[in-house]
Amino acid sequence: MLHSMTGFGRAERAVGDKVFLVELKSLNGKQFDLRITIPPLLKPFEFNIRNLLQEKLVRGSVECIVYIKQNGSSKPVSINKELAKAYYQPIAELTQELGLDAGSVLSTLLKLPDVITPTNDVLTDEDFKGFEEVLLDAINQLKLHRVDEGKSLETDLMLRIENILLQQAIVARLEPLRQQKIREGLKRVLEENVGKESYDDNRLEQELIYYIEKIDISEEQVRLKNHCDYFRSILAEQDESKGKKLSFIMQEIGREINTTGSKAYDSEIQKYVVLMKDELEKAKEQVLNVL
Repeated sequence: MLHSMTGFGRAERAVGDKVFLVELKSLNGKQFDLRITIPPLLKPFEFNIRNLLQEKLVRGSVECIVYIKQNGSSKPVSINKELAKAYYQPIAELTQELGLDAGSVLSTLLKLPDVITPTNDVLTDEDFKGFEEVLLDAINQLKLHRVDEGKSLETDLMLRIENILLQQAIVARLEPLRQQKIREGLKRVLEENVGKESYDDNRLEQELIYYIEKIDISEEQVRLKNHCDYFRSILAEQDESKGKKLSFIMQEIGREINTTGSKAYDSEIQKYVVLMKDELEKAKEQVLNVL
């Protein structure tokens, strides 16, 4: 079973007097790349959050956003009385000089910077454990999405490999005909330019065997089929992360296809080599999304 790197997860839950909302989004990436936005209350636990996300999500470009809402309770504040007193004298004098209503002095004081500040709120270890459960819920939602996306990827990749094997089987059937055409072509060139009586048939046969062995593509075809079979066996494995392994096998498949094309010297075989390359490129694009 394949897992895609693309997914989305969202979870919301009340923990004590707070409501945690976690949103996760994942796209494909070569390594694990995390962009995280968390409120100041969670900053002391950022390292733990990052480690948990990397452990569970493994690879991909991941974006994590956390929101905290107070669960219906007021947040305590403190008044800096000394600072308010320092502000009061010049404000009172200015109010008197301008003949303004002294009743507005208090409301003005309370709006000045740092007169009213929120009491420092600390997230306890117990509260963080509750948040971890919310985060794990979002992670599990994202992983379920990855599984659904992975099913589509697996179906498409199986189709691409089957198509490559189909073209490979046709090339294997054309190979004996190719060798015969090469023999007849070389003999015809010699007869036209040298004359049939001017060369040694035995020596020509030896040279032909040597030449045909050099451009033989049977080994490439065997290796290509083996690589494709190995690719399908990896798809069937239960490992969650196997995108890199599949990518390496793709490279080997491409190498055998390219070698077949460079040694073929046959227009019919080249047509099927092009078709195999086309299927391979489509498969490579899909493998980039595999976890």
